[in-house]
Amino acid sequence: MKPINVGLLGIGTVGGGTFTVLKRNEEEITRRAGRPIRITAVADKNLELAKSVTGSGVRLTDDAFSVVTDPEIDIVVELIGGYGVAKELVLKAIENGKHVVTANKALLAVHGNEIFAAAQKKGVMVAFEAAVAGGIPIIKALREGLSANRIQWIAGIINGTTNFILSEMRDKGLPFAEVLKEAQRLGYAEADPTFDIEGVDAAHKATLMASIAFGVPVQFDKAYVEGITKLDAADIKYAEQLGYRIKLLGIARRRQQGIELRVHPTLIPEKRLIANVEGAMNAVLVQGDAVGSTLYYGKGAGAEPTASAVIADLVDVTRLHTADPEHRVPHLAFQPDQITDVPVLPIEEVETSYYLRLRVLDKPGVLADVTRILADQSISIDAMLQREPEEGESQTDIIILTHLTIEKNVDTAIAKIESLDSVTSQVIRLRLENL
Repeated sequence: MKPINVGLLGIGTVGGGTFTVLKRNEEEITRRAGRPIRITAVADKNLELAKSVTGSGVRLTDDAFSVVTDPEIDIVVELIGGYGVAKELVLKAIENGKHVVTANKALLAVHGNEIFAAAQKKGVMVAFEAAVAGGIPIIKALREGLSANRIQWIAGIINGTTNFILSEMRDKGLPFAEVLKEAQRLGYAEADPTFDIEGVDAAHKATLMASIAFGVPVQFDKAYVEGITKLDAADIKYAEQLGYRIKLLGIARRRQQGIELRVHPTLIPEKRLIANVEGAMNAVLVQGDAVGSTLYYGKGAGAEPTASAVIADLVDVTRLHTADPEHRVPHLAFQPDQITDVPVLPIEEVETSYYLRLRVLDKPGVLADVTRILADQSISIDAMLQREPEEGESQTDIIILTHLTIEKNVDTAIAKIESLDSVTSQVIRLRLENL
């Protein structure tokens, strides 16, 4: 049978991995896909690098537009990244009737609605398994494996860089800045790690998972995003004393009034499996009404794990290449005319539990004042930890864990607590999920 011709845009880490795995497992992949899948054209600015990876027999060019308009190419794999030229190339590929496979979560989280609509109109597929959680087949699970379920919530460790940093901070008691330098030295963090450490990368991925889980448009601009840069090693230690681990979680939850879509450092009970995901690994926990909890764990980045997801998409697209577009799996799991614009709730309306750390004067009545303020806002206390002050010190830390409450009530309570004369610094607030 005639091979499927693939045009690869970008042959960096993931592109090189894709080329290598496709070649190594060629026979197995052909048996699964029903026909050979061949990378016949590669576009990259660094032609020397491209040649060192591909050898001969592949057309190399530094003009990516010549690949997306090439009539011989059936599928375009976009591994350039970013929102700029990648968007132009993807839309041009679709316009030219090419299927697209991409690992570009940023592009889809911001421009996905436009890209999916263009693909729908042209009758081509846009596959993006590699955009979320690297080698873990979470998109496939949400879109197909769990399609009998009303998904209730998703909680994921979906950024390996931040998970590595938090694991090291917990294990070694080191401050954030020191661990970040180590992560950069080991290659886990980029020279500019902003997207990772500020939670943006995780929010891109959570946005895509929320759309597939709940059948809503992609709306990254509505997500609440908070990174780990302000996290103190002291809070990691206190959380542990109370039986919790702190992880950067991407959370999407269905509520009666709308959808919660948020990324932030989160306390999780240490007995939960997901709390024990360490280093640069990823894990996603999905709660469905019929299946209950399911957990997906594996490598969330790297050349071959991500290539695994890219090639799985190539196999899927190859199998469905000639299928009637109306009978393919929809991009966001729900039929395009059944996508509903449910509101994403602002962070003030989120319902969760909280960890509060107060620095207070060590004198009678302080705790009574604090608990009264919490009670006035209908916030009930689940657990409390009060440290004995160091010798010669007049101040100490009080740690409070709350039951479920609405964020705006906590905002009000924190403002009132901070105005007390006995409270000597800003209240540290972290969210807590029992999952």
